[in-house]
Amino acid sequence: MTRHVAVIGAGSSGLACIKCCLDEGLEPVCFESSDDIGGLWRFKENPESDRASIYHSVIINTSKEMMCFSDFPIPAHFPNFMHNSYIMDYFNMYADHFQLRQYINFQTRVLSVKPRPDFSCSGQWDVETESRDGKRESHVFDAIMVCVGHHCHPRLPLSDFPGIETFKGKYFHSRDYKTPDKWRGKRAVVIGIGNSGGDIAVELSRVTKQCFLSTRRGAWVLNRVGDNGMPLDMVFTRVTRLFQRILPYEFFCGIVEKRLNQRFNHALYGLQPRHRFYSQHPTLNDELPNRILSGTVLVKPNVKEFRGSSVVFDNGSVEHDIDLVVFATGYSFSFPFLPSHVLSVSDNKTSLYKYVYPPGLEHPTLAIIGLIQPLGAIMPISEMQARWATRVFKGLNKLPSMSVMMNDIKCKEEEMAKRFLNLHQRKKVCDFQKTHHPSGLRSLHG
Repeated sequence: MTRHVAVIGAGSSGLACIKCCLDEGLEPVCFESSDDIGGLWRFKENPESDRASIYHSVIINTSKEMMCFSDFPIPAHFPNFMHNSYIMDYFNMYADHFQLRQYINFQTRVLSVKPRPDFSCSGQWDVETESRDGKRESHVFDAIMVCVGHHCHPRLPLSDFPGIETFKGKYFHSRDYKTPDKWRGKRAVVIGIGNSGGDIAVELSRVTKQCFLSTRRGAWVLNRVGDNGMPLDMVFTRVTRLFQRILPYEFFCGIVEKRLNQRFNHALYGLQPRHRFYSQHPTLNDELPNRILSGTVLVKPNVKEFRGSSVVFDNGSVEHDIDLVVFATGYSFSFPFLPSHVLSVSDNKTSLYKYVYPPGLEHPTLAIIGLIQPLGAIMPISEMQARWATRVFKGLNKLPSMSVMMNDIKCKEEEMAKRFLNLHQRKKVCDFQKTHHPSGLRSLHG
């Protein structure tokens, strides 16, 4: 029986894994490269290399009712949509309540995770770590849970922007943006209209002389407040999911798009997407339409090129005297400590059964937890993944044959390819309600 489990990362997924290991009588040892828990949600003024970093004002896009762990509700007096400081308070309360910190080795990097020479018999792993003072240690574990997330390396596609080397202002990735203060009275361009791009454009527009928001495809923009003042993600119930399965795809997208355009006409605001609603992640932003309406945010098409301090857009328009460009262009992920024959990542893609298990291993003792970009909250999904994985480690649940797993992966890939435009999202997108549906992870728990 599997006993010792290495958990790599002490963010939201890592904490859930430690707790699930303890629930199943396993012995977790967590390795966290930073000095505290929280992962993505811990604000730091100076970002650490190869780690995501948030800006000071970040508020989560999922309500507390839908994002909390199943056995530890978020306090009633916390706001429905929480600032990152509240999220950290919740994680600290969770870790303290279940006494999880004693299992975490802080400021310890995982250098390598390799199958042992007798892996075909034992299913065990050799793990090498390095502490803050440079001391290296070797360990043997019966199973591995990787919880490093997908916000690892900022994607800064400078080669797509001719003339960027001539730009006279300042440019950086959104992970390096913290507050708008130093850009008061300046002219700024934000490239990308995902959640970060929308948030940063809105925040900069409060202090800049002018903020431009550049988008290639446009976006469907949602409000956190749903019908009757309820949090939006509480409005999307199982009934909604039922209609989504029954009704034709184009028809259901049309219903949602009509509702969104009743709030504000996306075409009039320069945001009309080229894609249907369910073909790309929507953008959650409560203030963007107001900022566009007031002229503090001007929507622009894709950047064609840079000319010194000027920015040329695809429609031929030119904006001069630009002081700042923020690239809200997303992240890529990797597992540098894992051999490529165990799990390979190519073009931000990897193949996992149910987004958790590499299908080619002789023993299912490696689980990737939280490598998903859900249409909903990640915490409950990571918890369900962790529950399933720990039961597989104990032998209480079995994985199907490799051929069945590969076929499932292929079907998911084909489904994502038809539905989603963004290649970098396809391999890790899942639907919150679909994952919680009996045909999803819940049915795998036994």
